[in-house]
Amino acid sequence: MALLPYGRVPYPLGLPGRSISVIEAVARPAAPPLDGLIAAALAAPLGSAPLETLAPPGARVTVIVSDGTRVEPRAAFLSAVRARLPAVRWTIAIATGTHGPAAIDELGLPAELVAEATVVNHDGHRSEHLVQVGVTSRGTPVRLHRCVLDADLVIATGCIRPHYFAGFGAGVKAIFPGLGEATAIRINHALKTEPGARAGVLDGNPCREDLAEAVGLVPTPTFLLNGVCAPDGAIHAVVAGGVDTAFRAGAALARTWFSATAPRAPIVVASDALPVTATLYQAAKIAAATADLVEPGGVLVLVAECPEGIGPLDVVNEAVFGIGVLPRLASGVTLKLVSSLSREEVATTRLEYAASVADAIRGISGPVVVVPRASQLIIEASS
Repeated sequence: MALLPYGRVPYPLGLPGRSISVIEAVARPAAPPLDGLIAAALAAPLGSAPLETLAPPGARVTVIVSDGTRVEPRAAFLSAVRARLPAVRWTIAIATGTHGPAAIDELGLPAELVAEATVVNHDGHRSEHLVQVGVTSRGTPVRLHRCVLDADLVIATGCIRPHYFAGFGAGVKAIFPGLGEATAIRINHALKTEPGARAGVLDGNPCREDLAEAVGLVPTPTFLLNGVCAPDGAIHAVVAGGVDTAFRAGAALARTWFSATAPRAPIVVASDALPVTATLYQAAKIAAATADLVEPGGVLVLVAECPEGIGPLDVVNEAVFGIGVLPRLASGVTLKLVSSLSREEVATTRLEYAASVADAIRGISGPVVVVPRASQLIIEASS
């Protein structure tokens, strides 16, 4: 019996008589204290002058933090930045991308810092606070929240982890798509269909290169403060400095920690913990990460509680699974979902309902590959 990360409680997986391979990353030593990692990174920025020299007293500084779809130490990032820039006027911007406004009370932002800042709870579906910056060479219109353009310095925070079509999360993603217009973000995300748009890939990844070009159009000076996660979810390193130089250094570390090799199989079971499995919209990440492992005619079973539902149905069906997952699957592969959603709800999606993993694979023979933290791996098929 194995316990898979699932949602609020683990999912018990028992498949007696089956040949099972469990794919996990190599365990790392315990993570060092976070405050020390942040302090060391800010003391030795990569590709940038020290943070405290970039914003004189009275300067307008926008610090971007992620919304609740990411587990991140927002308070630690904000406190460290504030300690080095005590006399600036600052804005805290919540990077929500296409998700819509966040529940700010659930983000763990320090009350004393929020009280002295302007807080922008970004809504990429509303145009009144958006400014047109330009258009990338791939045709993505760059429309950003005004707080990016009105600042004297923008500080992008986040955590570097694999991202199924942008290569890695964090970096410039805090700015765009984080504070971008929803329609413009969708145009960029359509690049996920290109061959190079894969987890762990930066150079030659059209989606990531388009994001970098988009942020390169922003005239405001920028500074990066990113944690580098390992598959255990903890931050094992921190990088700071230039948005490209520091990010690439962090991504190089993350790539070594998250890479894994797995055999192809007729049955693949993929799961992950919250918040990745909070909605089907987010759970698509575990499908994309494991799609290449499923043999033609096989089944990919997503074990995702989805306690917050499906997400915007048309977006989930077309923009997420339609162009981001299904094209990665071999011919004849079936997608099935084990979740808390009803049969009727699942029937509206691109997936098939399954009451359990055993139910999902009934009648299908052959070995089973299980990937418990699928979104946390850069997986290469071994055969």
